[in-house]
Amino acid sequence: MRGSVLAAMAALVLLAGCGTRLNPFNWFGGSTAEPVATPAEAGSGPVDPRPSVAQITELRVDRVPGGALVTAVGLPPTQGWFEAELVPEAVGIDGRPLAENGVLTFRFVAVPPPSPRQAGTQASREISAGVFLTDQTLAPVRTVTVTGARNQRSARR
Repeated sequence: MRGSVLAAMAALVLLAGCGTRLNPFNWFGGSTAEPVATPAEAGSGPVDPRPSVAQITELRVDRVPGGALVTAVGLPPTQGWFEAELVPEAVGIDGRPLAENGVLTFRFVAVPPPSPRQAGTQASREISAGVFLTDQTLAPVRTVTVTGARNQRSARR
């Protein structure tokens, strides 16, 4: 009995150090930046008149009970953008985000300020948005992608 417990503990310690999908800390890896090849086309998702933020600077997918929390940080061209949201490119009949070929894609949108504003520093312009995804939504997903006007970031499992 004692030997099997020790073997199980040793296996867990070794697994924690691995870079495999079985390690819960490596469920989705770090994000990578990619240029946007084509302008965003209207998918089967909701029509949203808000423009995309200029650049996606960070993307995280954190495992939480019952699913995952996707959080992105965007960089608009000026200060004062608000009502940031990650809008799915495709949605199912039930209104949940829909993965196409294992890729779940979101557009990072926000409302620009009503009057011209200063550009300011990068830190003063950053805005963030997030969305909770259930385990059922994530089952067919291999990649989560968030697109902006000039780039996109992807996190793969």
